[in-house]
Amino acid sequence: MKKVVISGASSGIGKAISNRLLKLGFEVIGISRNLDKDTFNHPNFIVLNADLSNEKETLEVCQKLKKENLFMLVNCAGFGRFEPHEELSAKTIMEMTFLNLTSAMLLTSATLRSLKKNDGYLININSIEAVRASKFAGVYSASKAGLKAFGDSLFEETRKSNLSVTNINPDMTETGFYDELRFDVSQKHDEKLQADDIADAVEHILKMRKGVVVSDYTIRSSSFGLTKKKS
Repeated sequence: MKKVVISGASSGIGKAISNRLLKLGFEVIGISRNLDKDTFNHPNFIVLNADLSNEKETLEVCQKLKKENLFMLVNCAGFGRFEPHEELSAKTIMEMTFLNLTSAMLLTSATLRSLKKNDGYLININSIEAVRASKFAGVYSASKAGLKAFGDSLFEETRKSNLSVTNINPDMTETGFYDELRFDVSQKHDEKLQADDIADAVEHILKMRKGVVVSDYTIRSSSFGLTKKKS
């Protein structure tokens, strides 16, 4: 049974991808701060609890993953805060940058030899903000654009292997990502994505002929809308 690692597996897009890969017959190692086996209640789901915004815990996870025989890594963990830059605390800036970008690079470094050996897959779940500029999103956009640039570079670096590297850039997706923000996705069906839409993209990537790579996969709603929360 092929083994995959998914960061941010406890909720949202990471949870949807985890469920999809379990359904497709993979063994899934899910990484998250608050995760227990009952979240998935599946014999092929393995819990790896860690706070990937914490350097020490991330490095400990990397040491564990170096011992695994892996087919796929999905870098999905992340969070965003959208405020005027001068209002972001130093702690928020450092944690957002570390979780969204640095931890993904460290996990990739720990697993890359195994992924290449197994002709596997590296998938980065970025954001539409990786390919555009939006106000109040400087740190988030920089971290996601950095992750996209990292994936693009690795695609070129590993082309002589049979590793497939893909950046997925979703538009606003209905998840708990917005719980602590001042806005949320629209209530209209055509103005938002569902987490399963991104899981569909992952499944599509896996079902393509090996040797063909969709290196950049941007998914958008047909219309744009959002909901502003009451103060």
